Amino acid sequence: MERHFTNYPVFGPDADLIDPEELPTWVIENNDDLLAFDKPGWVVCHPSKNGPWSSLVGACREWTGMETLHLIARLDRETSGVILLAKHKAAARKLQIAFQDRAVEKTYHAILEGEMAEPVAVDQRLAKDLESPVAAKVTVRRSNSSQRAISHFTPLVAQNGYTLAEVKLETGRKHQIRAHAEWLGHRVVGDKIYGPDSTLFLDFIEHGWTERLEANLAMRRQALHCTELRFSDGLTFRAPLAWDMRQFARERMGLADLPAACVGN
Repeated sequence: MERHFTNYPVFGPDADLIDPEELPTWVIENNDDLLAFDKPGWVVCHPSKNGPWSSLVGACREWTGMETLHLIARLDRETSGVILLAKHKAAARKLQIAFQDRAVEKTYHAILEGEMAEPVAVDQRLAKDLESPVAAKVTVRRSNSSQRAISHFTPLVAQNGYTLAEVKLETGRKHQIRAHAEWLGHRVVGDKIYGPDSTLFLDFIEHGWTERLEANLAMRRQALHCTELRFSDGLTFRAPLAWDMRQFARERMGLADLPAACVGN
């Protein structure tokens, strides 16, 4: 379904609830063991105080009638794409062990600021950003608490001041792609924490989308999408590039067609 930025879902304190009729259209796979979804970039994963239909897990409990669902490898609220929920403990354990053992190849696509000339592997440790007003922010620095993080950025198309990039992860640290992109000098388009001014995130949390955010961010959410999860046993889940990122690539980057890696199932 193609949309336009002016009809973008509401974020912030007045965020939309999930439509029970729309939820099934996000399903990639539904079997005895798991649910795989193509999560939109406005949906929070974990249950919130706004009721069951305010989060993916809560909505899925209502939709399936299952009291317990196990979220596997969550995505940030504003990251779209493949996400898995296990239906029972045995399936959850199997999937979680696969992630812990790095037996899952994780492929993302991002739209970055600036034109990236060549592929780059970032092997930079991440730790809490002690200088940021946003408590959740991490940054590249060494400390006793830092964790090794490895990201591989490959530019697919670079034009009109932006880059559509494929990103593969060897590790799964919090905000890894976004923090590494900032360190590279190619921030993820629309990122409120790792973008031009992290106080934009604080404004957004309090007031939602404002004229200040409109003036500083080229997109209403971070242009980051989990395209594929491929397990070592061959089990694979894919989600084509999200509608708003396709629209941005077409309208702001001038792309008539997307690279094959971004489309299809």
